[in-house]
Amino acid sequence: MPAMPTLLELNGVSHAYDGRPVLGRLSFRVEKGMIGCLLGASGCGKTTVLRCIAGFEPVMAGEILLNGQIMSRPGLTTPPEKRRIGMVFQDYALFPHLTVARNIAFGLHEIAEAERTARVAELLATVGLSQVKNHYPHELSGGQQQRVALARALAPRPDLMLLDEPFSNLDVEMRERLSLEVREILKQQNTTAILVTHDQHEAFNIADEIGIMSGGSIAQWDTPYKIYHEPTSRLVADFVGQGVFLPGTVLNENRIKLELGMLEGRLPHRCAQGTVVDVLLRPDDILHDDASPLQAQVLHKAFRGAEFLYTLQLPGGGRVLSLVPSHHNHAIGEKIGIRLEIDHVVAFPRDGNK
Repeated sequence: MPAMPTLLELNGVSHAYDGRPVLGRLSFRVEKGMIGCLLGASGCGKTTVLRCIAGFEPVMAGEILLNGQIMSRPGLTTPPEKRRIGMVFQDYALFPHLTVARNIAFGLHEIAEAERTARVAELLATVGLSQVKNHYPHELSGGQQQRVALARALAPRPDLMLLDEPFSNLDVEMRERLSLEVREILKQQNTTAILVTHDQHEAFNIADEIGIMSGGSIAQWDTPYKIYHEPTSRLVADFVGQGVFLPGTVLNENRIKLELGMLEGRLPHRCAQGTVVDVLLRPDDILHDDASPLQAQVLHKAFRGAEFLYTLQLPGGGRVLSLVPSHHNHAIGEKIGIRLEIDHVVAFPRDGNK
């Protein structure tokens, strides 16, 4: 399948506020029709990246290109209104005195009335709000307001959509449902987008590619699957998902000896025989198995409906997490059989081991 053309490209972008560095030599690219996500903790610089892409902030170094055209570089900042970018904010920013339909039509004043009416009707149907087109924002739920904001941003057919923590004001259940709806709408409209969030579930629900941000730069830019299963650094492995690190000893390039037994699979980093490594174990790597001779004690359990998340103590004192179907309801202190099943070996040399 041929690669799609690059729509957005950031090359070595740096930015600072009052002399304090916020972004440092940040680079990534997003292909046309793809949804990218900047995922990171508060204060890592992800919203500043959006502001630079939109043209609200200049860049101190590097360049930002849209469709191959330079939009920002030191000494040049193309105004936001000339970038063909749509934005959706976390506070929706709807006009309270305009109906749903008129909010959506707000950015379409330069096209003919018939075309404007058709575009609004199309988007109302796309976001499922045709029945409330004459309502005002205060008459809508938070989820409905967010869909109006999305439709309004999509109306002028922007080349790129920027979404800044768009679901942060919603409850968890609504956030999950709406994030899936937003992905479907963006794909239906063939809109390229960048989402900023601190929520991993949102990122995994929406994005085709995710950039893990830390300290103003990107630690890894990859598909959600690879971010989770093949983190390239301990920082990414710690940040994404749940898991624990257990010490192990490298026997050869395909085998590590752990307290849990022998782990077989190619190591992602070249390590000499005898190297002590930390091996990442996810809750889905530790399987409940009554027939297993390896027993672990239940220290804690969290009920999740279909599953329990067990915290287990190994005979040697190490601790692991395990996701177990909830019909296996074991008591705190009870010992259960477990076995290791890993598809992707993730291991990092301990400090002091090169």
